[in-house]
Amino acid sequence: MMQAENSRVVPFARGEQKHNASSEPVPLSRAQMRRLAEFRFQLRKFLHFSSLAADGAGVRAQQYQLLQCVWGMPEELDPTIANVAARMLLKHNSAVELVDRTIEQGLLRRCPDPTDHRRILLRMTPLGEKLLRSLAAWHLRELEETGPELIRALRRVLLTPQQNGSGRNGESGESRTDAPQREARGGR
Repeated sequence: MMQAENSRVVPFARGEQKHNASSEPVPLSRAQMRRLAEFRFQLRKFLHFSSLAADGAGVRAQQYQLLQCVWGMPEELDPTIANVAARMLLKHNSAVELVDRTIEQGLLRRCPDPTDHRRILLRMTPLGEKLLRSLAAWHLRELEETGPELIRALRRVLLTPQQNGSGRNGESGESRTDAPQREARGGR
């Protein structure tokens, strides 16, 4: 029962409505799970850095993401609250609250759409632009340092067991206790 319930989590997370039993993913090996866990760890390290950087600049991490979203909106999309909510994977009312808090800090403003007066567009203030540029520069520096390991971790997840040098079912045949001994001898 528990397995059947857990198997429905991913389709819901992706926004899929139907669950097709024939498309069940193949269970992951222990080695594959370790590689996936390492990738998540590398992602979390970057997100933790991002949160600390935003806090240090006097904003919340989501506010930095909002500024980035408004400034970097694809050309075919206008920076409306609905589009920001969709791009940030937020509910509309959560996006409104986030926008309101960011406007109160003087980083963003609402402007009428010059072509459709029923719509409101979000625009950066000079203070918002200055903050975004500073935080983005810090983030790029961090990615220059930690990005290669993040990329390596992602590649390890995406490689097939044969490409990873693993044996059957993605297992390397190495036990948990073998790795520290191998590393102590200078091997990797």
